[in-house]
Amino acid sequence: MSAKTVALTGNAFITTAATGTSELINSNGLANWNNANTITSVYFRMASAGSVTVGLNAYLAGSNNSTVRVTINGTAFTVQLAGTTPKTYPVGTVNVTTPGYVKVDLQGMTKDGGFFGDVSGLSVTTTSALNFANIPADYYWSRRGPSVHMNYTTPANTEYFYTEVTVPVGQDAVGSYFMVTGFDGGYSGIQVKENERWILFSVWDADNGQKTTLVSKGNGVVDNSFGGEGTGGQSYLVFNWVAGNTYKFITRIRPDTATGSTLYSAWFFAPESNAWRYLATWKRPSTNTYQSGNHSFLENFIDTNGYAGRRVQYGNQWARNVNGTWSEVTAGHFTGDATATNAQRMDYAGGLENGRFYLRNGGFFADYVPLNQNFTRPATGQQPTINVDTLPTQ
Repeated sequence: MSAKTVALTGNAFITTAATGTSELINSNGLANWNNANTITSVYFRMASAGSVTVGLNAYLAGSNNSTVRVTINGTAFTVQLAGTTPKTYPVGTVNVTTPGYVKVDLQGMTKDGGFFGDVSGLSVTTTSALNFANIPADYYWSRRGPSVHMNYTTPANTEYFYTEVTVPVGQDAVGSYFMVTGFDGGYSGIQVKENERWILFSVWDADNGQKTTLVSKGNGVVDNSFGGEGTGGQSYLVFNWVAGNTYKFITRIRPDTATGSTLYSAWFFAPESNAWRYLATWKRPSTNTYQSGNHSFLENFIDTNGYAGRRVQYGNQWARNVNGTWSEVTAGHFTGDATATNAQRMDYAGGLENGRFYLRNGGFFADYVPLNQNFTRPATGQQPTINVDTLPTQ
């Protein structure tokens, strides 16, 4: 058996940060490790049960000697570090009884200088196949974790698409985007920022680069342009949505033949106020379409929080065509992004739960659900009680 190196740069997180801590994961691994209350967690996945032997690839800088605690799936080992030459320090061997992720915690104990040591990776030896982030160019995305999607098929000439979202209590980790009503060219959903919560609605610029422009927006809605993963128009409402509550979303997409553009509008229903609220209408040039590519997804957008788990349920999907006829959408196709398909992370799942579609990611759980599966939720027969002609426009 040859040892494999699990680089901390792509597979480690500061999971317990002491007040005023300076520790961080950088391109070399764990750095600035000086606080005994800080815990760094490293994760790798074993495809089968068996024993695993772990070593610590480390060296000292700022100290001559240190003692650190390395805990492998709950079994603690004490390791003495000495000297400034990088080397592999033996840690210990544990027996892993079931396939899944192994968690290795690092915590400083004693030091005779300023730092406990710099750690670049774990040396892992086992007969089991291993999965961990091993594409350096993609470490940022691997640390964010896998994004997963539930894709819906809607009839031709669908103008309105409706669905409901429920985030279970305790599953609303900071950095989560529970995207509810996605479509070719944009999306709408709910986010957890570090200090506030958003209801978001964004539409990309046209494929030829022409800019999407704002037509109108609701009260309190902020609008601006965005960049990064594409460019376009963004609108959001700061709204303290609550985990455990069910929120309703509806989008409208219809061609504006007079200008050769397409108009995109979005609303959400807040049970707290028992009313629909208008987000915005955007005009996308050089586009002529109704609804297409409808989907929901779940992602984490803060890489340092990629170890946290999150879960969401999407239910009661309906499509309304240009003639005003509603049809229930009960089929979903489960997919994932490159982080999932390349097995850089395997803590993802999707399927059916309590009569709804669900998506799950993060948390390094064991029982992942293979991608590219079809699921059919039970029909509710509960057509949305919405008069689309009276939806608010401000």
